[in-house]
Amino acid sequence: MAAGNWLGRLRAAEKTAMVQEGRRKVHYVFPDGAEMVEEYEISSDELKVRKWKQKTTLGSPGQWQFEVGEAYSRVVGSLEQPLIQESSSNPIFTRKDTKTCFQWRIRNLPYPKNVYSVTIDPDERRCIVRTSNKKYFKKFNIPDLDRCCLPLDGSALSFTHANNTLIITYQKPTAVLKLEQEVVQELKKMKVAEDGDVECKTQ
Repeated sequence: MAAGNWLGRLRAAEKTAMVQEGRRKVHYVFPDGAEMVEEYEISSDELKVRKWKQKTTLGSPGQWQFEVGEAYSRVVGSLEQPLIQESSSNPIFTRKDTKTCFQWRIRNLPYPKNVYSVTIDPDERRCIVRTSNKKYFKKFNIPDLDRCCLPLDGSALSFTHANNTLIITYQKPTAVLKLEQEVVQELKKMKVAEDGDVECKTQ
């Protein structure tokens, strides 16, 4: 799907927007029944959350799957703790972008930086994380590039390691930066509800 097609799909979706806790929250419902929720920081227009819900093969609503952000902010003393959660010692993979980069963090990886290798498989269109001690291996795609039919560029990829966390960065190509700017401008035209008011729908 080229960038223009993705923008067209967003425009065609039924959208509900509200402003809450300093964020612009937009709920999309697409003609095929898929749902997407995005949350943008009002002050910076940075995308903080993008999650998807697809209908199951039997037509019932599926679970929310996070593309950007994570399911639970682990606030100390919070009463809203998940009933089931990953062991605190297991590697935890999350995506948290910046304005100019896609960025992933893999927590609970204690090995030194020289153990890690982060490469691109252009045929599979995936980034691959390996450790020379064979303790960790992961493949992941970049949905934004897939939606825009853009190739993966190894020179845009870099990584660092600090505080038991591997931080992987991919510089956003110009086409993605332009698309994101257009999407934000579209969303700013929407009528939004303020903290708890009735939400406004648009198509």
